[in-house]
Amino acid sequence: MLLLGIDLGTSSIKVAVTDAATHRVLATAQFPDEEAGIVAKQPGWAEQSPELWWEYVQEAIRRAHAAGGYDPTDIAAIGIAYQMHGLVLVDKEQRVLRDSIIWCDSRAVPYGDRAFAAIGEERCLERLLNSPGNFTAAKLAWVKENEPAVYERVDRFLLPGDFIAMRLTGEATTTISALSEGIFWDFAADGLSEDVFRFFGFDRALVPAVRPLFSECGGVRAEVAAALGLKKGIPVTYKAGDQLNNALSLNVLEPGEVAATAGTSGVIYGVSDALTFDPGSRVNSFAHVNYSPEARRVGVLLCINGTGILNRWVRDLSKGDYEELNEAAARLAAGAAGLKVLPFGNGAERIFYNTIPGAQVRDIDLNVHGAAHLYRAGQEGIAFAFRYGLDIMRGNGMNPGVIRAGKANMFKSPVFAAAFVNATNVPVELYNSDGSIGAAIGAGIGAGIYRDGKEAFAGLKPVQLIEPTQAGVYDALYGEWRKYLP
Repeated sequence: MLLLGIDLGTSSIKVAVTDAATHRVLATAQFPDEEAGIVAKQPGWAEQSPELWWEYVQEAIRRAHAAGGYDPTDIAAIGIAYQMHGLVLVDKEQRVLRDSIIWCDSRAVPYGDRAFAAIGEERCLERLLNSPGNFTAAKLAWVKENEPAVYERVDRFLLPGDFIAMRLTGEATTTISALSEGIFWDFAADGLSEDVFRFFGFDRALVPAVRPLFSECGGVRAEVAAALGLKKGIPVTYKAGDQLNNALSLNVLEPGEVAATAGTSGVIYGVSDALTFDPGSRVNSFAHVNYSPEARRVGVLLCINGTGILNRWVRDLSKGDYEELNEAAARLAAGAAGLKVLPFGNGAERIFYNTIPGAQVRDIDLNVHGAAHLYRAGQEGIAFAFRYGLDIMRGNGMNPGVIRAGKANMFKSPVFAAAFVNATNVPVELYNSDGSIGAAIGAGIGAGIYRDGKEAFAGLKPVQLIEPTQAGVYDALYGEWRKYLP
């Protein structure tokens, strides 16, 4: 019995097919080959085409099939992980009405700020666990005010994973977790937020059918199955935001457990059993994959927008490749000969109260610094941004003794991994896992193939443990770097 996991990222779609019985990964594939672009029609805006996402998903699935390592008709369930906080709007015929306003788009900040003030800061934090900020609800409010002709045609608003599931099954559904990440959910009432819907003037009819996160939300349509070589009716049994899914893939499910990832954006994600919030909404709290009113599991999420995107920018600027630049950067001492990079050039940063500080390169010595210095300083700057955010989490009671991460994206760089561990002074366990594998595991739980998480993660072991060896050195470097923060 096989499981298909789909990971809808910002830069690409990844899929994995796993054997439910042996936990073996039979095939993985990615599309497109080059990192997908982000459309920025104005400064601070960021959009992508949902229809392109759907094309990429289909192509990635076909590539996985082409590897020939399994029979596609043996796939028994499908799981989806997706980039969080995006807004997809469809009409009654399920046609997309405009490009998705994605997670790093900053245009809706004033709409969230007005809601925060009008509803009341204390009430928002106690019931929503967040400021409405720049999340999906505020983005929908922006469309309502600025594109009324589009808004009038909206039948349902969807998160990105809801959209892919709808294309597979023909059914528009969502989850409590997705609604919480969009800031539509009232944790005190355990229902849709009357405050948010009333303030923005949203109709509840725009909300898709709400299903449990681990449950069937439809079966694959006959025409989709035929096009992708799948059996008709295969159930989609799991949908979760990428950071919640990353935590699931690392078996981070219980209070005190902490995961991290460093893709286009960077995240530290810890689990709490309390309805916890940051007074400044600099880190955010959402319903975790195993949240229920009876057993509250809240994911506390630190997000840094400018992570892998900065790493890619430096690579493109220097016209090198990642392996060569990592090797060159590794030959340099910690601190990159005094060069400092602030990696905040990808939209409003929550850790700075949804302001846009911009990326910066400081203390350049034209006689000393080259591409390798810039690359190392960029990776160290990202690690220092993680340290800054983790200190906010520590101030709110999240004190990890170890952080789990997949050996993927920037954690494949020894320079970055060492900088992260030494800057935060927290050991990191690395696992051979990624978002698509996590989505496949989630599908197995949702389909009842696994009784619970314990069975699903049987045999999961770290492939590498990285412990701090230069914490004092990096603490001093962090102090110098932090002087340039806004």
